[in-house]
Amino acid sequence: MTNDVRGSYVIDVGNYLKQLQDSICAAFEAADPGHHFREDLFSTEMHFARPRVLSDGAVFEKAVVNFSQASARQLPPAALQLRPQLADRSFDFTSLSVIAHPANPFVPAAHANLRFFEAPSERSSPEWWFGGGLDLSPCYGFEEDAIHWHRNAYSACKAFGSSLYSQFKRQCDDYFFLPHRGEPRGIGGLFFDNLQLDDVHRTFALIRSIGNAFLPGYLPIVLRRKDHPFGPRERAFQLYRRGRYVEFNLLCDRGTLFGLQSGRRVESVLAALPPVVAWTYQWHPDSGSEEERLCQVFLKAKDWLATTSDEVSVIGHNTNSIS
Repeated sequence: MTNDVRGSYVIDVGNYLKQLQDSICAAFEAADPGHHFREDLFSTEMHFARPRVLSDGAVFEKAVVNFSQASARQLPPAALQLRPQLADRSFDFTSLSVIAHPANPFVPAAHANLRFFEAPSERSSPEWWFGGGLDLSPCYGFEEDAIHWHRNAYSACKAFGSSLYSQFKRQCDDYFFLPHRGEPRGIGGLFFDNLQLDDVHRTFALIRSIGNAFLPGYLPIVLRRKDHPFGPRERAFQLYRRGRYVEFNLLCDRGTLFGLQSGRRVESVLAALPPVVAWTYQWHPDSGSEEERLCQVFLKAKDWLATTSDEVSVIGHNTNSIS
């Protein structure tokens, strides 16, 4: 199979996502000199994938930027939850997934996903929809970073509707939530599923705006925090927080379930998991610590757009905890 599938608009979306993959990989490599992505092309009659993984970098302990494009005879159960009427329809699909697990605990983990489905029909126009979003998962919170991240997300949406950012942020807060822990995975961002604006062209324009906003939202934070000093305590907390990331992906994430149910390459589906993680039994933050501040201030749904510069106090300024 070539890197084009039969769905007409899937090709256009896929071409954009491949360009975005190239841009993000180049930017990550520039931020982490001397470290490069490994590409493993994968192709069958119905599926083309271009997974890329950077491992053991000085800045990114692991970064994954995976492109995929496929056709299938039937939607998997995870996708049919929202569209049961398409149970007997074939579909075309293309997506880009980005996951960054930094080496420094003061740099947040980041995730972005953009995907497009098209279900052809011989009797009517094809059904189509977009899904995806972007979110940030810090170990140590900086309010200025959270404000920057959310203002950047707002800017990506504002030309397409005054309420879109608020809608997508609320959906993100609801989705990236661990019900068994009663806590969010991070500080959120944007999330949308089953997305259709007035027409496919306008919706695709919004998707491009959100995709193009990922690097301006994330890279300034990476460059600002990558050299922050840390010690064993901060590393241990990072591994603990990564445990929450793993729990969400394996227990809650529909994207992981979709990938496994649809026969995607397992190595690519699970590439989002961090390289090193830990679970500490009955862990609780010390009173007044930066770890407690993360839990009390950042792991709560908050209107970051309403936070002014006068309110910004950097979390992580107290380096006395570094050991």
